[in-house]
Amino acid sequence: MKTLLLVASTLLVSFAEATCISSQSLSVKANTGIFTGLLNPTYPSVREFRNVPFAQPPVEELRWLPPQKLPASSKRYDATQYPRSCPQFVSRVKSVWSDQIPEWLIFDGGESTSAGLYAYGTSEDCLNLAIWTPANATTASKLPVIMFMTGGGMVTGGVNIPVQIPAEWVSRSQSHIVVTINYRVNIMGFPNAAGLKTQNLGLRDQRAALEWVQANIAAFGGDPTALTLWGQSAGSRSTDYYNFAYYDDPIARGFFMQSGTALSSRAGTDFRGSNFTFVARNLGCDLPNNKTAELQCMRQVPVSDIENFVGQYQDNSTTTNPHQVPIAFTPIADEDVVFSNYTARYLAGQVAKVPAILSNTANEYSSLAPYPLNNLTEGPNPQAVMAGTLNTVCGISNSSLYRNDLNISTYRYVYGGNFSNINPLWWMGAYHAADLAMMFGTYGIRAGEPSQLEIATSAAMQDHVLAFVKDPTNGPASVGWMPYDYRDDGGQMVLFGADGKAVQQVNGTTVEGVCYSEGAYDSTP
Repeated sequence: MKTLLLVASTLLVSFAEATCISSQSLSVKANTGIFTGLLNPTYPSVREFRNVPFAQPPVEELRWLPPQKLPASSKRYDATQYPRSCPQFVSRVKSVWSDQIPEWLIFDGGESTSAGLYAYGTSEDCLNLAIWTPANATTASKLPVIMFMTGGGMVTGGVNIPVQIPAEWVSRSQSHIVVTINYRVNIMGFPNAAGLKTQNLGLRDQRAALEWVQANIAAFGGDPTALTLWGQSAGSRSTDYYNFAYYDDPIARGFFMQSGTALSSRAGTDFRGSNFTFVARNLGCDLPNNKTAELQCMRQVPVSDIENFVGQYQDNSTTTNPHQVPIAFTPIADEDVVFSNYTARYLAGQVAKVPAILSNTANEYSSLAPYPLNNLTEGPNPQAVMAGTLNTVCGISNSSLYRNDLNISTYRYVYGGNFSNINPLWWMGAYHAADLAMMFGTYGIRAGEPSQLEIATSAAMQDHVLAFVKDPTNGPASVGWMPYDYRDDGGQMVLFGADGKAVQQVNGTTVEGVCYSEGAYDSTP
């Protein structure tokens, strides 16, 4: 009996010690506060800090100003709930995203009921990031870190997107850290207001987030000298914008660009702030001859009023009144963080000399072309899908060629998977953003049993990118991934998920040869 009591007592002590250790490891002291996270409910080998501020809230007088640094602090934060996304509008215009794959959109708890309204689960106090680490990570771990920037056309997106939760990948690898971030979007992030001295605030938020990670990630078990910057779609273009804007101080030692580069689209041209003035005039701030007063007036307008006016006006331009003059709030060439001529920047060598992954999906534009609501069986116009896909592919290809000419290591992949559980319509194929489910390991998020090929494809993609994250210079070779070089008979790329194979090597000309046929693509940046 005494033996049993002794064993039971020992077990209780061990349990108490384990609980204490677990509790301590879930509270991390960084420069800007003490953050208490949680173990992932599905993957208990993963520790999460879901809500970590990286800059001061851009509210009141800080609305439409560059992100302001947080002071040193010992304030305690509960980081167990996801942060609110930055202000954005839930469109009432049906799309393949809202109708077929809502798991790829931000979750605010009310998408199904608030269409056509300011997303009530968002907030101006949104400059927050989330961190996923192995549960046993300590300050001695020094794990490589990859920071992800969401897509969404610079008008939507954030941390809390179901398909972009990396717990499965971190659980599987146990050897790296993933950070995802919010940044300001649409008129709140890219106001292009004439009364402002500094534009492209959303892009500056991204830099502020990476600076916070560099300064604080060691406390979470990360290596501040082993950072990779990763973005998809608008986040991918942002990564390339960053590549040029901070070429002499990139902080990151590698870049990962999914479906977009600076050459894939042109910056906005509203240099006079006419769109902002139009919104201001309609919200009671009709002060066109005093841009400073116009800006100050707009800082007093509730953000919900601003988002609803902009979003509803943009919706009407798309649906009920297609002849209405559209308005847009996206990056503008300020010649500081966004440039008007990226070819000139390449030729001048004003680009970060660090390795990068550039990737695309095989059918990019199927999820971006006008949604064929009245003919879902037939699908969108195939010529439009091909043209849009080529625009992305050829922009990436041109970026690769310029990088080759500067002898900057570049790795290329194409995602070609067509898996029924994440492809609800046959014509979607390897659509824009489908590869996110592979990278994050969230391909099981929708009904339907993942195939063995799908599981193997996700694992192969994660392993290839992780090899890069661990060592952007030498790591890819460990998984048989060679740098792309068009001068070597068109270059080699990796193809994932196609032809019944998780991974295979393909020649670059089979993917982008059409980009260089006469008249196929206007490569002017």
